[in-house]
Amino acid sequence: MRPVLPVRLLRAKAAVAAVAAALLLLGMPSAHAQASGPPKMTDGFGLTQVGAATGTATNFVITVTTPEVTGEHHIRILLPGDYATNPSKRYPVFYFLHGASDDPVNPNLAYPALTAAKSMITVIPDGGLRGWYTNWLDQETVVGAQNWENFHINQVIPFIDANLRTIAAKKGRAVAGLSMGGFGSMHYAQAHPELFSQVGSFSGAVDLSIDHAVMRAAVVATLTNIGAALCGSSNPTCSLDFGPTVSSDAIFGTPYPVLNLDWRWNEADPSSHMDRLAGMGISLYTGDGAGDPANPEFWVRSASQHAKDHLDALGYPYHYVDYGNGAGWGSCDGGHDYACWAQDLVDFVPRMEAAFASA
Repeated sequence: MRPVLPVRLLRAKAAVAAVAAALLLLGMPSAHAQASGPPKMTDGFGLTQVGAATGTATNFVITVTTPEVTGEHHIRILLPGDYATNPSKRYPVFYFLHGASDDPVNPNLAYPALTAAKSMITVIPDGGLRGWYTNWLDQETVVGAQNWENFHINQVIPFIDANLRTIAAKKGRAVAGLSMGGFGSMHYAQAHPELFSQVGSFSGAVDLSIDHAVMRAAVVATLTNIGAALCGSSNPTCSLDFGPTVSSDAIFGTPYPVLNLDWRWNEADPSSHMDRLAGMGISLYTGDGAGDPANPEFWVRSASQHAKDHLDALGYPYHYVDYGNGAGWGSCDGGHDYACWAQDLVDFVPRMEAAFASA
């Protein structure tokens, strides 16, 4: 025999059902519907979505096309757990830039510290196998249009702000990245200081000056496919294929310091322009590659140190972590790899969320 429900409870259940039905008729998903899959994203700002989003309600990937960069591009979005159930709440956004030879479709880029974040949205946009987070000087190479900075700054950021409940202001926006993405985060923060309140580099290529010619050589290596240089994949191993071979001059012009023809490299060098980060929260992480010059982290360490020296000269506050050979830094071995970056984020994410909260 079925239990008899009180009239008041029956009326309450009927009211809930009526509200849910009304929302569906108005095209507005209920909280249950929102939680069952990714939120719908509307095209705009030059971005056109291809196919449906893949993943869960809080960890999903969309695919877009844009005239700014040839081909299709993935954007991974991580939402905090209460996003669907807190419809009046707005969230700060962390733009996390991946390394060379990687793609946001790679599930490893959803690092545990990022998926555990409780109070922010994380967006991981495609930066190409070797896009270097800039508008290439040569747009006529075999790879076609390569305006990565235009894609991220003028399209992805306003697209995210239009489609998600973000705090669409400097105080609610941060950028950080690993390896190639470490360069990208510093470059974006320096070129667009009005957009970001926090910036971070994890094993970043943050010195492109001729004093650090090895780092220039690493960038050239990704263009010409002559080696694994500065591979920054979140996979355990990194692909040595960075796409069709292009000229060493394709992004910043000639890398050779003759008659100041390498001026674009100097202008793009983050370590020489740390003054442009005034007022931002700045974080730098590096290991030492276990002292092995064959490990990219060995060279990244000196690049990070040069950036730190410039910050010291300016008297700017910053957070600097040199975990050496990785001892005591999670499962890190001091190398240019996933385990070290995962631990970097364990340290970085709570501090960034606290900074957002205080702002």
